[in-house]
Amino acid sequence: MAVNLGTRGLDAACNLLEYCKHPGGTQWSDLRIANGTPEPHAFKLWCLGNEMDGPWQIGHKTATEYGRLAAQTAIAMRWIDPTIELVACGSSNPRMPEFPQWEATVLEHTYDHVDYISLHTYHRMHEDDLGGFLAQSVEMEAFIQTVAATCDYVKAKKRSNKTMMIAFDEWNVWYHSMEHDAVFKRDHPWEVAPPLLEERYTLADALAVGGMLISLLKHADRVKIACIAQLVNVIAPIQTVTGGPAWKQTIYFPLLHASRFGHGTVLDLQITSPGYATARYDEVPLLQAVATLDDATGDLTIFALNRDVAAHLPLTGDIRALTGYTVREHLVLAHRDANAANTAANPNAVAPDSDGDATLSGGTLTATLPKLSWNVIRLVRSGI
Repeated sequence: MAVNLGTRGLDAACNLLEYCKHPGGTQWSDLRIANGTPEPHAFKLWCLGNEMDGPWQIGHKTATEYGRLAAQTAIAMRWIDPTIELVACGSSNPRMPEFPQWEATVLEHTYDHVDYISLHTYHRMHEDDLGGFLAQSVEMEAFIQTVAATCDYVKAKKRSNKTMMIAFDEWNVWYHSMEHDAVFKRDHPWEVAPPLLEERYTLADALAVGGMLISLLKHADRVKIACIAQLVNVIAPIQTVTGGPAWKQTIYFPLLHASRFGHGTVLDLQITSPGYATARYDEVPLLQAVATLDDATGDLTIFALNRDVAAHLPLTGDIRALTGYTVREHLVLAHRDANAANTAANPNAVAPDSDGDATLSGGTLTATLPKLSWNVIRLVRSGI
């Protein structure tokens, strides 16, 4: 849940919290009951505004203005409900002119009163540069690392024992619909429930989302919340048509795999890979990968992205330290056309298969990663 620190402020935030969380017997909690909800809402996590560094926000503020207001609002909200967790607004994207000074200033005011600092980013294709598009997860990792370092600077400055965590609470691919939406809004200014921000995601977009998921997992020691934006129709992995079908977009599959198999402890892989250069980055590895070890089942899962636009990538992994495993499956999401997409008429044009060739022998894992592919290699203990 988010409170409005743009056009409103502390008092409205406290009223909303009282409405949602107080059992009853006060003005706002009794209004909730009168509106048909006798039990309090179970909202635990509260955002102190949204993208408050953005000039597109009505009531956006300087870092000092926002930091002071957010700190006082956090104190007041915790008086009402000490059990809630609070998120302060970080930078809306790493290209904001005040980044990362925004984080440093905001945390100077809020460090003792909040649990998380938020980050947002959206990846998009520029000038049909597919290699550059898939390289943007390098920037995402640098974004996380810079914010974590800024948090630790403020921690040291305040001589605090608390480590600030990160809520990457808006991320996705978003660029296809921008021009279309601008024309639609011009031509249909009073449309009810207009079809805005309805991206038609391609294989390339799915690979970009996979790269973002790997980046988030690699920094799971600090990124404790990561919310894809959003779930249905609006820049979403699931698409629907009014009165018609629903289908899975290409980006659905990496999210499905990460949510289903990315449990437990993230392993710090030591990767060597050939690379390529882009207009922004001197060296981008063709292989992006991370592994997770499920603490409950012992399952080992490797998520691997081949960024190569032209060739397969041979993968060799030394896992002798983890004994007794066999390959259960090697899932591959790929297509001969990077622009291929799923539609209502052809909902399975781009979908994962289990035709990967991963094998394990003598502690050495070998596999072939097809060009422009998202791969999930699942290993289980022998006999399980």
